[in-house]
Amino acid sequence: MRSDRPLILSVLLIAAGLGLTIGYCTGNAGLSASFPLSGASLRLSLTTFGPAALGGPALTALGLVVLLWAWVCAIFHQMGLFVSREDSEEEGPTRLFGGIDQEEEHGSL
Repeated sequence: MRSDRPLILSVLLIAAGLGLTIGYCTGNAGLSASFPLSGASLRLSLTTFGPAALGGPALTALGLVVLLWAWVCAIFHQMGLFVSREDSEEEGPTRLFGGIDQEEEHGSL
């Protein structure tokens, strides 16, 4: 299975989940930088209300699961290319609206 469609779906789900979570979010952020790096800190306080409190993390988690699925599909697709190259040869380009067969077209050239 090709991994392009699950990858697109996972990106859309993650973007929707994070968009819901951040869209309904009220909170603040603070950054404190200091010379000894051990004293530097970053504080985030996010509070999400409404439907995004449950839907945002759920969509994000579903998107991560689909992303993992796309990753596994890509690995198996690449492994399949290494194992049997002769069997996985694809056909040439096909016509959108039918017409002349490719063999007839190549024969007339």
